[in-house]
Amino acid sequence: MGTQKPQPRLNIDLVSDALLGRWKQERLEGREIAADPRFHTPQGTPMSEHRERVLEQLSGLVEKGAIQRAFPVALGGGHNHGGNIAAFHELVYADPSLQIKSGVQWGLFGGAILHLGTSYHHEKYLPDVISLKMPGAFAMTEIGHGSDVDKVATTATYDEATEEFVIHTPHRSAWKEFLGNAALHGQAAVVFAQLITKNVNHGVHAFYVPIRTPEGELLPGVGSEDDGVKGGLNGIDNGRLHFTNVRIPRTNLLNRYGDVAADGTYSSPIESPGRRFFTMIGTLVQGRVSLDGSAVNAMKAALAIAIPYGFERRQFSGPNGEETKLMDYGLHRRRLIPRLAETYAMAFASEQLLTLFDTVFSGKGDTPETREDLETLAAALKPLSTWAALDTLQEAREATGGAGFIAKNRLTGWRADLDIYATFEGDNNILLQLVGKRLLKDYAAQFKNADAATLAKAAVGQVGERMRRVGLRQVGQSIADLGQVSRSVDSLKDDQHALLADRVETMVAEVAQALNGVRKESPSVQNAEFNRQQVRLIEAARAHAELLQWEAFTEALDEITDPDTKQVLTWVRDLFGLGLIEKHLDWYLITGRLSGKRAQAVTAYVDRLIDRVTDHSLDLIAAFGLDNSLLRADIASGIEAERQEETRAYIAEQKAAGTWPVHEKELRKRNGK
Repeated sequence: MGTQKPQPRLNIDLVSDALLGRWKQERLEGREIAADPRFHTPQGTPMSEHRERVLEQLSGLVEKGAIQRAFPVALGGGHNHGGNIAAFHELVYADPSLQIKSGVQWGLFGGAILHLGTSYHHEKYLPDVISLKMPGAFAMTEIGHGSDVDKVATTATYDEATEEFVIHTPHRSAWKEFLGNAALHGQAAVVFAQLITKNVNHGVHAFYVPIRTPEGELLPGVGSEDDGVKGGLNGIDNGRLHFTNVRIPRTNLLNRYGDVAADGTYSSPIESPGRRFFTMIGTLVQGRVSLDGSAVNAMKAALAIAIPYGFERRQFSGPNGEETKLMDYGLHRRRLIPRLAETYAMAFASEQLLTLFDTVFSGKGDTPETREDLETLAAALKPLSTWAALDTLQEAREATGGAGFIAKNRLTGWRADLDIYATFEGDNNILLQLVGKRLLKDYAAQFKNADAATLAKAAVGQVGERMRRVGLRQVGQSIADLGQVSRSVDSLKDDQHALLADRVETMVAEVAQALNGVRKESPSVQNAEFNRQQVRLIEAARAHAELLQWEAFTEALDEITDPDTKQVLTWVRDLFGLGLIEKHLDWYLITGRLSGKRAQAVTAYVDRLIDRVTDHSLDLIAAFGLDNSLLRADIASGIEAERQEETRAYIAEQKAAGTWPVHEKELRKRNGK
């Protein structure tokens, strides 16, 4: 008899280090704070109490020196942009309300002053922002314009006679909305408004505007409304602001990218109004980077609760008479294990995004090209991770049954709090449209100097290739496979990247050619065609983001040297990649990329990978490094295993004593009935 090949073992510490990444120390410091009861809020705390508690917790963050990392060294900071966001990600384990309110204060309000202001503003305002002496709001979004920042209606009109800007809200749809710190705590706001001087509108700029006294009284001309109870994040005092001819000094313009002299003359280091606007808005990309990593951490938490619970909880009798563990059911594995693979992929992609963010904001690689890459990558990853977090939290809730619905097990709370992430810092679909437009731009650049004949040849070539794929390619696959699933699987494993990339390239090319076909038509015709292609463009952008996640996982795999760990993580990566192909099998079949035989092989191998990864899932969860001080969920504490053991012991004791009653079904079986 041959000996069975030993199963590979995951090196948990090695994988944990890979997940913690470059800013391991800052992440661990963030977890230490998240585990501190001072930064927790009891479930069911009334909104008014929750708000005041979170404000007090912000002071605790200041005391612990937890928020200064990104600010200039001259102001007591560390000029550590990547480490700052890495530590911020971990606060989702404490209380998302605390996390987001701290992000409003130091990431948005303070970050706008830091990145859009100059040394004058840094020295004048940032010390009080850092110390929390000056709580602030970030007043960009308006009721009537949402993500369309370029069209905000609030105005900042320069008065040469007094050397002041007049901040004014012309109508109700121009009220600033959804602003953290606006309802109660904010004493100042960075207000985005159309800068008008000498009767010329120079576009959206940012202004430092006082709104309340230290005692909480609104200043003259400033109005506020409380948004009240929300679907989540009720520890944050979100509200509306509006302004009636509020005057501020000329120097309150955050003038890094645009300035107004005393006589009203406008100047800017960036001549193009469009590029100036996108440069200013681009400095605020850290919000999307922050949400991406926070969403991934929430996914880790959900699975760190649901998967171990699935190994402990038993339901319905099994073949040996004992109740069956939930994780022994194929459907239960299908619900959770692919999401574990997705979480790993998104974690490694998030680390790459954070690295690029730090490269740009530290100044080590701050070029127009890298800024554009950063904006595009953030716009690609944030939608997928925030959607996936909501999906994973909901699936984990359902997979843990009624226990998952109990508030103290935290899944419903995280689900409610993270709901806003899908539209926070940019609606996810609009962000993906931004990515799609970048893909179209890059596609067009390939043919920038091409003549008509070259373009025609490219179009014909693509049609011909599509026909070959639909016809001969499928036949070739079927012949090569010769009916053997193993051969289909081997080919699929090797072709993952090619299949994922091919889908992106083809979808982008098809949209580009459709739009190119109307480029000489009227603007209304072009706009109508874009609307017809919009859904396909966004789907192409999503496919692009999925490819980036697969590539990030693969690059992380290349850094793993331990053979056993590499094998297990390769299975996880393959489950993610082939899971994407399975998800989009209709596309691969319709376009002829896969034969029917290989399409069947995809699902067969995904099922096999799910079983393999399930065997290592507890180790993969352990590598997240989330103990119960961070999860704080009863069902993640091992209590279910204790209950099951108590049940088994009780039954065994009763049977040994002869006091366990015979079930009617067993009695009938004995009597042959």
